[in-house]
Amino acid sequence: MATMADVARVAGVSTATVSHVINGTRTVREETRQVVQAAIAETGYSPNTLARSLATGGSRSIAVVMSAISNPYFGQVLQGIESEAVRQGYTLLLADPRDDPDHELTVARSMHERRVDGVILAPSAEPARALEYLDAQRVPVVLTDRLSDDRYDQVGPDNAEPTAMLVDHLAELGHTRIAMVSGLGGLTTTEERLRGYRDGLARNGIGFDEQLLVEGASESERATRVTAGLLARPDAPTAVIAANNSMTIGAMRAISEAGLRVPDDVALVGFDDFPWADWFSPRLTVIAQPSAEIGTTAARLLLRRIADPDSSPQTHRLESSLIHRNSCGCP
Repeated sequence: MATMADVARVAGVSTATVSHVINGTRTVREETRQVVQAAIAETGYSPNTLARSLATGGSRSIAVVMSAISNPYFGQVLQGIESEAVRQGYTLLLADPRDDPDHELTVARSMHERRVDGVILAPSAEPARALEYLDAQRVPVVLTDRLSDDRYDQVGPDNAEPTAMLVDHLAELGHTRIAMVSGLGGLTTTEERLRGYRDGLARNGIGFDEQLLVEGASESERATRVTAGLLARPDAPTAVIAANNSMTIGAMRAISEAGLRVPDDVALVGFDDFPWADWFSPRLTVIAQPSAEIGTTAARLLLRRIADPDSSPQTHRLESSLIHRNSCGCP
């Protein structure tokens, strides 16, 4: 098998330079880096990751711990993380904590036992035990999507104002009975979008009606049930805001099963864009989050934290945008 010394001989550089290129431990001129990478390809050299992790205490891997990895939003966040991590020579380990604090702690322990260099965590409603464990083990952590503790680096979208923008738009179209299907209780994203819903109602002179606020628990099936309950009311809403993409699908299903049409009978808007939202009939008006950018920023924050454990924590709020289609009732 080719060795690092073989790579250095072919590239005409020192083994230390080869090591810096492979491990990212020091800045190397781009021209030199390309020569070393060409020599790696020519010799077929493959770093012994296990041996390196035993020698250095690190594994050049980071853990991504977030629920509903199958959710298109988290999938796009993951793409951003993976792109930046691979660019800097890291691999990923994935785990789903199921929004369950007990399982979240189990996953944190498991990732530490696998010698990950850091963790990107979309925290549950009660992440304290997992965070305390990772802190005790001196594992760098970045919080993503759900920003709950400014003692850590964290990155996520703005939630309140974009939700208020959805209310603004529906109010401009003449709706005064605007319902909301909210997410899982206790999550910071849920609380922030609820605040935006209330703010939007208030600034449009619409009174808050607690009967029009139902919890969809961030799940499609639950959203179908609670939306059906809203539509069965004698004073049913004329517009519905769903607080994530899964619940938007659930709400649309409930509207269809009630024999109603979007937007003719009920306007429907959602938080989260997803690839096929533009192919629905009607096309869905949504808030689009910069999901890939959130992932890229999370990876950069974590790699910065790994390199400089004592640096001051940073919080990044990335701007979301209203994607205007026609499920709201506009042409």
